[in-house]
Amino acid sequence: MTVHESSPIAALPVLGETALQTYPTATLYVVATPIGNVTDIGLRALHVLGLVDAVACEDTRNTSHLMQRFGISKPLLAAHMHNEREAGETIVRRLQAGERIALVSDAGTPAVSDPGAKIVDAVRAAGLRVVPLPGASAAVTALSASGLINDQFHFVGFLPAKAKQRETALAALRNVTATMVFYEAPHRIAEFTQALVAVFEPTRQVVFARELTKLFEEIHRCPLSDAMAWLAGDAHREKGEFVVLLEGAAAQSDAQDAEAERVLKILLAELPLKQAASLAAQITGAKKNALYDRALALKENT
Repeated sequence: MTVHESSPIAALPVLGETALQTYPTATLYVVATPIGNVTDIGLRALHVLGLVDAVACEDTRNTSHLMQRFGISKPLLAAHMHNEREAGETIVRRLQAGERIALVSDAGTPAVSDPGAKIVDAVRAAGLRVVPLPGASAAVTALSASGLINDQFHFVGFLPAKAKQRETALAALRNVTATMVFYEAPHRIAEFTQALVAVFEPTRQVVFARELTKLFEEIHRCPLSDAMAWLAGDAHREKGEFVVLLEGAAAQSDAQDAEAERVLKILLAELPLKQAASLAAQITGAKKNALYDRALALKENT
């Protein structure tokens, strides 16, 4: 294969720069790994995985497979949700002895809706250093391709599996104005989507990001009212891990303006303009002058 001089492969000598950087001992390295496409791994991540004394991981089988792909062999420490406290104690002792330890999850950035946060907390509580190596994140990847325009997002992650608890959690999010980010498993996606439909307005935009960075990646955006029909349209759509993005609630002022106009239109159908504007102001708390001007505009357009 001929490598064009502008190809990223031609720039691989930059790998040598990673070896010239400083990697302190007695340090926990929080290493992001690919969420599906193995070639998304970072150059510094590869160097650190080859440098550390051991790798703490969510599932030793998955991490072993990843490291084998890059010819890396290191001792693996199981660090999952069922042993996180004990794993943290072991890691702290080894760091205190001067070792370097990497922390990874099965996919993406550790300690974000994944095991690892308790380990990082234990390491920090012991006064030891934590160095993050940025990389793949399913939440941010989905947001970047969603087209949902909002300066804020609210990361929720996985909701409770039980219907009543899930409904309560969603109800508490009804007035959140930021874009909401959920994770969901394929076997629960239909039930989860139905719960969204039951709690939120049907006009809200929802984005389903499935199998991100993989061969069958799919990113679909639609009004919430169309979500169940889209899911049911193809049996394959209920396969693969999901990131679901939900448009936030309208800002309070926008919602109030919309309600004031709704009331004004009803009153204009029955009352003179001035009286309708005055009564709409009393009912909604909106400014009478603004409603009067809006009433004039509505009359002119009819």
